[in-house]
Amino acid sequence: MLTSKKSLVSFLLICMVVTPLSTKATTITCNTVTDKIKPCLNYVMYGGHVSKECCNSCKSCLGNATTTLDRQTLCSCVNDILSTITKKQINRVASIPEKCGAKFPFKISKDVDCSKVY
Repeated sequence: MLTSKKSLVSFLLICMVVTPLSTKATTITCNTVTDKIKPCLNYVMYGGHVSKECCNSCKSCLGNATTTLDRQTLCSCVNDILSTITKKQINRVASIPEKCGAKFPFKISKDVDCSKVY
């Protein structure tokens, strides 16, 4: 259970990258996003409703994925996390963008080829 929680926390942090203070391109890393996913953790682990804070984090993450490399990195981080959580939790993760009115540049699925994300 601890490994599952740790992995889930890693994924959820992907959705909470801090908005950059400058106009320079953002470089998204799995380590950066892992520190920011807490608002989505409860929903992914147990279900219920997606909080406003989770949605804001998700949208912030998407807003920071401004380059192809950022989006591919985001995709790779998500795929790494998805490989460690249950199918039910994967379904919850995949539902977050729609519930928040956000559009990810890739399908949230273990089967996504991140090299084809642009």
